[in-house]
Amino acid sequence: MDTSPRAGLAALDARIAGCRACPRLVDWREEVARTKRAAFADWTYWGRPVPGFGPPDARLLIIGLAPAAHGGNRTGRMFTGDRSGDVLYEALYDLGLASRPTSVSADDGLELYGVRVTSPVHCAPPANKPTPEERDTCRPWLVQELNLLRPTLRAVVVLGAFGWQAALPAFTAAGWHVPRPRPPFAHGTHVPLDGLELFGCFHVSQRNTFTGRLSPVMLRDVLRTAAKSAGLPTRSQDG
Repeated sequence: MDTSPRAGLAALDARIAGCRACPRLVDWREEVARTKRAAFADWTYWGRPVPGFGPPDARLLIIGLAPAAHGGNRTGRMFTGDRSGDVLYEALYDLGLASRPTSVSADDGLELYGVRVTSPVHCAPPANKPTPEERDTCRPWLVQELNLLRPTLRAVVVLGAFGWQAALPAFTAAGWHVPRPRPPFAHGTHVPLDGLELFGCFHVSQRNTFTGRLSPVMLRDVLRTAAKSAGLPTRSQDG
């Protein structure tokens, strides 16, 4: 029996993809998959929970919020098929941590180098807003993922306040000591957790990137700092 982290993550991803624990989210993701968006009328939507993406020996983990209705819920891969994903993967590509700057489909050949991407809620929620109950119901998946990544994981970047609030209890449940009171979210914040370096970053949502609240330089700076703390080499990228 293969007990390697690779096999463990593959099994976890399969269980996540079959989850039906939250009725509201199940109904929504499947309704979106049936009705589709006109621009994607020829797609067969994934319409299921979206597991994490990246190598099992990742040293850096990026935690988002939840899959987008016509992004990850359509393609079946985290941050794939929408503008938010393009912003994230372009930044990773600029730093030498991804093989390509865009994320179109699950079979587009994108590879991440030393980085894994996941979220605290694995189903697309209505209006991009999971309920606290849905967040808490989904938390054990993140705890299991953290435990499987623990042998190599050295740094985590959490995108946005929702992800931050959802992730801190998961770190505690996975055995890391989180300070009390829990540190508040802020862009660029850094919290050491027993050998794991935790960083906060504004989410790569269009609301942030279109308004300039999060610029490509700001995103790259946080990712570069986190990658350095994780021992991952990056290439320089100006401007």
